[in-house]
Amino acid sequence: MEWSEEFCGGAWVIRSYADVAAALRDPRFSVRRAARWINSTVAPSMGGLSRTTRDSGLDQFKRVFSRSLLFVDGRAHRRLRTIVNIGFKPNDLQSLAPAIAGIAEELISALCAKATASGDGRRHVAFDFVESFARPLPALVIARMMGVTSSQPAGFVGWAADLAAFIGSPTPTAEQVWRAQEALACMTAFFQDEMAARADTPGDDLLGRIMLAQQEHRLSRVEALAQCCTLLFAGYETTRNLLGNGLLALLRHPEQWARLKASPQLLRNAIREMLRYDSPVQYTGRRLVADIELRGKTLRKGELAILHIGAANYDPERFTDPHRFDIARDEGNHLAFGHGPHVCIGAALTCMEAEIAFGALLSAMPDMALSPAGLAWQNNSAYSALERLSLTCHLPSMSPRQATYESIH
Repeated sequence: MEWSEEFCGGAWVIRSYADVAAALRDPRFSVRRAARWINSTVAPSMGGLSRTTRDSGLDQFKRVFSRSLLFVDGRAHRRLRTIVNIGFKPNDLQSLAPAIAGIAEELISALCAKATASGDGRRHVAFDFVESFARPLPALVIARMMGVTSSQPAGFVGWAADLAAFIGSPTPTAEQVWRAQEALACMTAFFQDEMAARADTPGDDLLGRIMLAQQEHRLSRVEALAQCCTLLFAGYETTRNLLGNGLLALLRHPEQWARLKASPQLLRNAIREMLRYDSPVQYTGRRLVADIELRGKTLRKGELAILHIGAANYDPERFTDPHRFDIARDEGNHLAFGHGPHVCIGAALTCMEAEIAFGALLSAMPDMALSPAGLAWQNNSAYSALERLSLTCHLPSMSPRQATYESIH
């Protein structure tokens, strides 16, 4: 553990696996920090704005943002989580698997349709994996799960990126604030329209169940909108980063890629190692609601603690040779999805999406390789997120289905 004066004006940075896991379970480390965090880090960066303009925007932003289940504790959190969790039951997720497989197949077929003949007579395609696969797949899946497939908002990927940039910045700039506010306002307006259109027949999808909870007065209007925005954003961001980071790790370790192709039964274990090796969420913040003693230090009530998930997943006291990427590693749970009461509600969905997606990629595009065009990372300390991952691939012979797809398109 160490003290860092450059993180949010000073925060305890907790790095060991044991300490991070314990803090994630400890109610004295509160997630209820949104309003204070926004007030202390955002308002000063907006000093050039009129007070009326600034405060009205921030008030609306905080009102929705702070009611997300990500930022509430105790009884309120359990109530929200119970309502939302109904859409993540094993039977519901399994019923979604064919749709996920269909989306993955469509995206891969679209890539294969762009292939050209190379000098050796084989078909070849160059593409950006993030743009062509890692972004659209989870966006389409979570939209379908929520029941908004037919009207998925065109600006959703941009909204998610703006929210991620804001959440990932300890001291957001005025531009980041405005973009995040606009993104959340657009997302909220989208769900308000969806709810209005379905007011008489909510349906049995995740959005419909949230609407029913509101109609039964188990959720307020703002709480319902906040959970919808949270699910759309979080369900997309984590999976997108896992797909990009995981494939990059495999291609940078060709012996592991070859091993997975030879033993596809290792896929589930490989995904667990991808999550440990390059956690999509690198850290999460907590606010102390009581003084505590930790490793000889006193952490005071009101102070901020940064629980560094990425560092915890590299703790040599927990993982043997942690810098080694090993798809057969079997050393228990990582902390990529958090731990305790706030463990990621969509963890099983994310893993299922990744397993289906990587299985489809292994089958259809086994000869992927990193392209000289390279890669680019997003400038975001909280999320390990690729902006671009340029790949090349020599394709196997076309299946009849692919040939049909190309003739149609």
